[in-house]
Amino acid sequence: MPERRTSAGMGRSNIPDSMNAHEAFAAIALVAVACDGSLDTQEAKALRIQLEGRSPYRSLSDDTMGTLFDGLLTRLRQEGWQSLLDAALPVLTAAQQETAIALAAQLIHCDRVVEPQERELLARMAEHGQLPPGRAEQIIAVIEVLNRDSLAS
Repeated sequence: MPERRTSAGMGRSNIPDSMNAHEAFAAIALVAVACDGSLDTQEAKALRIQLEGRSPYRSLSDDTMGTLFDGLLTRLRQEGWQSLLDAALPVLTAAQQETAIALAAQLIHCDRVVEPQERELLARMAEHGQLPPGRAEQIIAVIEVLNRDSLAS
């Protein structure tokens, strides 16, 4: 995979300006857990669990996964989550976008606190994705119901 010069002109990223689908999907998952400016242990664990069960991530070595996320984290820090999302979302097919938005919503809800930046991320995915009108909102609503602690007193 060719390296690209970063926008700051310093250092290198392992993720080129154009991504393939598995890089784009991982980028969206990372943005979901990091868009609020913090990446806590619970979110990092949820991200890892969600990706490890999916193709092609389950067959990647720890080193390869580390390289993938090092590049994505570099790009996230240099360009911001909005730019990373805007680069990743169009790479995915509509079916992949459905899964990506469901995964993003699930990861966002894993700590039971939804920050304004996380709501903005989901809204941006719904607005800029290729899904039929209302479909993204429907997916997000189902994930919210799934994560509701309805038995809490």
